[in-house]
Amino acid sequence: MGIYMVEQGLLPDLAMISTARRTMETWELIRAVFTKDIMQIDEPRLYDASAKAILDVIHETPPDVKALLVVGHNPGLHQLALKLIRTGSQKNLSRLQQKYPTAALVVIDFEASKWNVVSESTGQLERFVTPKSISSGLSGLV
Repeated sequence: MGIYMVEQGLLPDLAMISTARRTMETWELIRAVFTKDIMQIDEPRLYDASAKAILDVIHETPPDVKALLVVGHNPGLHQLALKLIRTGSQKNLSRLQQKYPTAALVVIDFEASKWNVVSESTGQLERFVTPKSISSGLSGLV
């Protein structure tokens, strides 16, 4: 997924990472392929967090951060993604509604100048990529 993100120019300004061992290991694998240093916050509140709790953490993101990466856990991340999305590809939204697999990437765009105004049904699903879609060559279809 890290290679895909680099190839697609999807480099975050800030990464918020759950302090669980598995998410820290996942982040290290992704970060290793990035071509620039990414600011990182190890965030214990993301561990096993609800959608609301994750959004509360996101609301604390400084306004100068334009691209935020959250590495956390389901079902909270899955539920939050679905709540935030207002528009986007129906095909990708349908896939996302069915499953948010491990190491999947959901890119949601917001027309907001500050993270604390991000709320339900304000985002546009820009893409939904899974490890399976990349390995099967379907990543261009997302």
